[in-house]
Amino acid sequence: MSHETQSTADLVNELRERRKRPPRRTDRATGIDPWVFGIAGAVALAMVLWGFIGSDSLGAFSADALSWTITHTGWLFVIAATVFAVFVIVVAFSRFGRINLGQDEEKPEFRTVSWISMMFATGMGIGLVFYGVGEPLYFYMAPPPGTVEGQTPEAAGVAMGTTLFHWTIYPWAMYAVVGLGIAYGTFRLGRSQLFSSMFTPLFGEKAVNGWGGRVINILAILATLFGSACSLGLGAMQIGGGLQSAGVIEQATTAILVMVIGILTLAFVASAVSGIARGIQWLSNINMVLALLLAVLVFILGPTLFVLNILPNAVGSFINDLPVMASRTGSGDQTMQEWLGTWTIFYWAWWMSWTPFVGMFIARISRGRTIRQFVVGVLLVPSAVSLVWFTIFGGGAIGIQERAEQAGDTGAQLASIVDGAPDINFDLILFDMLGALPMNQVLTLIVTGITVLLIAIFFVTGADSASIVMGTLSERGTTDPSRKVIIFWGLAVGGAAAAMLLAGGDEPAEALNGIKNITIVSALPFVLVMLLLCVAIWKDLRRDPLMLQDRIARQVLEDSVSIAVEKHPDSGFGLVTEAIAIQAARPRDADHDGVPDRLDAPVPAPEDPGPQEDPSPADAAHPGHRQEREDR
Repeated sequence: MSHETQSTADLVNELRERRKRPPRRTDRATGIDPWVFGIAGAVALAMVLWGFIGSDSLGAFSADALSWTITHTGWLFVIAATVFAVFVIVVAFSRFGRINLGQDEEKPEFRTVSWISMMFATGMGIGLVFYGVGEPLYFYMAPPPGTVEGQTPEAAGVAMGTTLFHWTIYPWAMYAVVGLGIAYGTFRLGRSQLFSSMFTPLFGEKAVNGWGGRVINILAILATLFGSACSLGLGAMQIGGGLQSAGVIEQATTAILVMVIGILTLAFVASAVSGIARGIQWLSNINMVLALLLAVLVFILGPTLFVLNILPNAVGSFINDLPVMASRTGSGDQTMQEWLGTWTIFYWAWWMSWTPFVGMFIARISRGRTIRQFVVGVLLVPSAVSLVWFTIFGGGAIGIQERAEQAGDTGAQLASIVDGAPDINFDLILFDMLGALPMNQVLTLIVTGITVLLIAIFFVTGADSASIVMGTLSERGTTDPSRKVIIFWGLAVGGAAAAMLLAGGDEPAEALNGIKNITIVSALPFVLVMLLLCVAIWKDLRRDPLMLQDRIARQVLEDSVSIAVEKHPDSGFGLVTEAIAIQAARPRDADHDGVPDRLDAPVPAPEDPGPQEDPSPADAAHPGHRQEREDR
């Protein structure tokens, strides 16, 4: 029966059922799901073996698959990203926004300052370090097709606006969709933290606990695996660039990058086996301090005034160009298709593959907050971090490049145009920028070493967190997966990252393309999963106890007015209607179960006061005497 045709009694029964359902424990260890773990693990191992044994064939396959994906489904990525952003904003500022991600009177588990700090930490990662300088500078040299001419003041604004489009509201809207679904289902309804549990309102508990749910959890594990491997591959490439910049190695070949991944993966496994989780957490906090110090250093020693001027320009360009950026598709234009595959669609696929990991994290720290608070915080806080980071590093790089171009000093330029395209090595560009700052050689080496350490710690802690999420999905939603499962998925992430690099080839640019190709292709089925998730969340929220209460109150009021009109068609009934409305707002609850006993029962008629005694002669002569006695 649809909600629109339900009677008041049906709504009351549904409300009673939703409220009486006891919250189930979600932190109990339930053991490995052999089908989920077995199938996902087999796919991961096959991918790793393919990359090491037949890297050329894997590279060719991923390139062909990418071409088909971009040509036939590129539009789906573009539309889906906008759907997610609109969806979370509509939910936040609709009547659903006041729903608590917990029980009705539950307070936030973390103070707002702590919550924002943890959200800030989530906003930082290998991606910001890898693309912080290179992406804005690339777009300054070669803006998106059909926009402005490169290496102009207008190109600087377009470059920053396009970068913010990729790194602010849109990716965090994707994370918010998953985080909202997990937080609502876990803390409000007592479901498990399995990804599949969010689809209960669509398919029912039987299907979700069966093969349908297993398929969803397998897709979530594989998306997390390849998304994390992509990030770790980028981190290894940049560590290799740092070692090359410092003179430790002559060139960061693919073989050296695989060795870097192997060393860092072993470091993660050793930390997991020895149980030094607190040490990893301490390193994460230190990492945030290092990132902040690096940003302050670049801001002070770099083109500070240019950075301050480009900040409002970047925001204005993002807001002004958002409709155009959000609606770009291939549409038969081969140049635009290639650009989207390299940038926008790659990013949307990458973010979607990270949603199980980041979504689960932000859900865990958001218990007790309203949906409106959750969405606003998730969209704005990390977006502000990205804005500041890209303005300092990307804006600073554009300022250095522009100053060198105006002076005609080709040696001081960070990039140049070769064969019609920017010649930028993303592995080295951050270290090239640091080398352009007014620092002596010793200080430059120290800063380079700190940056390499920053990336390495991101690698280790990222593998740790992603492996825990995959372990949770493998063990039926437990928040404390077994150590052996965590180690397996940590090794799988490292192996997949190495395989993706090998599939790209020996050159860094080709290796980067290999990572992008596999990430986009692996994320395709997950787009459909997330679109279905939006429908499931909306259906769940419509049946929330708070929403049912509101609908019951409105329906009772409407029924009361209808009854009043029928009984008193020719007389005023304003006060009677008001009394009925008050009674409807505060219905009887004899059994104290939080649900009105009978909201659809007619309002009883006023009791008959019985026969009235005749007034005494004195009262008849002086009516005020009787009134005084009654008052007393």
